[in-house]
Amino acid sequence: MELNEVQRLILAHIYRYGPDNPWYMARRLMGSSGWAPKYDPDLIEAECHNLESLGYLVRFQGSLKKSVTSSVKPWLKVKAREMGTKPKGIYYDLSREGKKVASQIYKELKRREDRKDIEGE
Repeated sequence: MELNEVQRLILAHIYRYGPDNPWYMARRLMGSSGWAPKYDPDLIEAECHNLESLGYLVRFQGSLKKSVTSSVKPWLKVKAREMGTKPKGIYYDLSREGKKVASQIYKELKRREDRKDIEGE
């Protein structure tokens, strides 16, 4: 099964940053930032469902970290701490097979990024 670019970015994002939900991923996929979504949230959600049906994603059942990460603005984590519960929405994590695929995708993306840096200098 050939994955499209958005599916590849979703897998690499979750591999790099951990469990996330489609609403947040639409705004910060692979480290992007800003309030306005860079990707259509409905598209991200549909792609997450597709990846779940392919067996690459599973619905996240555990508790989220209560500390600041590089993919989440600090005020979001402070808000999560104040609420005392996981933010609403479905969070996705990688399945065992998803981790294998995401690892390869992430390595390819890093190599591509490194090449751009070298060529740009």
